[in-house]
Amino acid sequence: MTSGKVLPWAVFGLAMAFAGASLLPGRPARGFDVGEFGRLPILEGGRIKPFDSLARNSLLMIRGQQSFSVGQRVTADEWLLDVLFRPDVADREPVFVIDDPEVLGLFGLKQTSDRYFSLLTLVPHLDDIERLAVAARQLDSKQRTRFQGAVLNLYQRIGLYYRLQNTVQVARGPALAAEIAAPLDTVAAERHRRMDQFAAFRPLPPSGGELFRSTGEALRAGAPDRGLEALSRVSTAWATQDAGAFNLSVAELVAIDREAQPQAVRHAAWEAPFNRAQPFYLGMILYVLAALVLFASWLWKPLPLQRAAFGVLAAGAVVHTAGLAARMALQGRPPVTNLYSSAIFVGWCAVLVGIVLERIYRRGFGTAVAAACGFVSLIIAHHLTGDGDTMEMMRAVLDSNIWLATHVVTITIGYSGTFLAGMLAAGYALRRHLAPRADPATTRSLVSMVYGVICFSLFFSFVGTVLGGIWADQSWGRFWGWDPKENGALLIVLWNAIILHARWGGYVRERGLMAMAVFGNVVTSVSWFGVNMLGIGLHSYGFMEKAFWPLSTFIASQLVLMTLCLVPPLRSHASAKLTSARS
Repeated sequence: MTSGKVLPWAVFGLAMAFAGASLLPGRPARGFDVGEFGRLPILEGGRIKPFDSLARNSLLMIRGQQSFSVGQRVTADEWLLDVLFRPDVADREPVFVIDDPEVLGLFGLKQTSDRYFSLLTLVPHLDDIERLAVAARQLDSKQRTRFQGAVLNLYQRIGLYYRLQNTVQVARGPALAAEIAAPLDTVAAERHRRMDQFAAFRPLPPSGGELFRSTGEALRAGAPDRGLEALSRVSTAWATQDAGAFNLSVAELVAIDREAQPQAVRHAAWEAPFNRAQPFYLGMILYVLAALVLFASWLWKPLPLQRAAFGVLAAGAVVHTAGLAARMALQGRPPVTNLYSSAIFVGWCAVLVGIVLERIYRRGFGTAVAAACGFVSLIIAHHLTGDGDTMEMMRAVLDSNIWLATHVVTITIGYSGTFLAGMLAAGYALRRHLAPRADPATTRSLVSMVYGVICFSLFFSFVGTVLGGIWADQSWGRFWGWDPKENGALLIVLWNAIILHARWGGYVRERGLMAMAVFGNVVTSVSWFGVNMLGIGLHSYGFMEKAFWPLSTFIASQLVLMTLCLVPPLRSHASAKLTSARS
């Protein structure tokens, strides 16, 4: 095997070793086996998940991050333990992010680089926050000002924090051990009822039933409960910072869960390391690294670095694939179930097709576009995680694995192909103006790639749209209803068909084909995100105000790229000026 063939495999192996290091278990935090606690199963949002998922999703919603530093790094699991069992400590931790200058002005705070505040900082202003939030909630989401939306968002995050803090035990009331030992009087019964009613999650395994129970429900029963008593010992040990007692109590609770609900324990035990590995974040890193190595190859040692870039890209694709497969196994669903998973799947398909193109043409453009598509799609997915659990329970009308695996997957492949064609055309536009000299062979390869990918996209988008109509007929009694999402899917089919017919009829050639392929990005992005931004129709899942400016910026960038496809290359202007000067 020559060195040229060994290099990509060696780079691939190094990249995979880097990714595999994320699966190594972390060391106990100050002697506390927080990782074992994070693997304990709970019921939240209609599905079984580990404490770790609840902690990460909650902290992400409140702070926008999955960890933070206050002198030392605090993980999501440690933060949740503080919220549950050390409320005085948790209330001093800066977890509430506030970006809006008007909201900061409401508190009399200056806008600085430090955007994170503790609950204690916000307590004096809670009445004002609640008053403004209640008023904002009465308005339609599209009628709220930026300030009203920011206040309502802050109020909802504070509400989530309070629900978490008062689920296992009342934050300013008796500790869980004291609740168990105290006689059940009227006041205690009302407190337990409210704990059960407003519980953010249910941590106790079933006791003669099938569903997990809240601590309020177990306390109301009044009977001795092994799980409740073990949880109370976890609470006491964390509150007193007794690592030995904490580890023993967590192990006891794991044994009780395993006896009562072994399947839930196994599920949680797999989901926790998936969270820790963060495969899509690792995929982003590898895609960026592949692009950087490829860019370097254009300046120095082209062939070896181009092969190395392909090896890094392949490692990113493997990590991306593993993450997608793990989500499918954990959720028990096909790969696309919501907007977040669609972003992951669109990028995955584009990366795979880009790898195939690179193996066919071997000019580096397949690697460049695949890395760009993978990175951009995972960045989009990352910014869609702020709404909570990305493996949420399915809406009733979508609860069909057959149609999720046929219509949704097929039409999403069509999305990814259209985006890939647009990204290839964008690369053509940039190369046309930035490359030091013309390269007709590479240009012909790019045109051939775009043409082939558009044919691929048209097939999948058309089949996916027809399958969607059949699903709609079964679900709603009509094949087509001019719903915004249906219109968007039809526009993708029509635009890809228009591109091909314009090419076949000779109405467009190289530059026109590329400009039209770039505009396909606009059509697909509006169909993908525009429905949610409109907030109407059967396929709308809530108004996405925060997506307006990013989407508008993206569309503007595509219009610029279309212009670059059509105007003469910059180097031709420079050559003309040089010729004029010489004459």
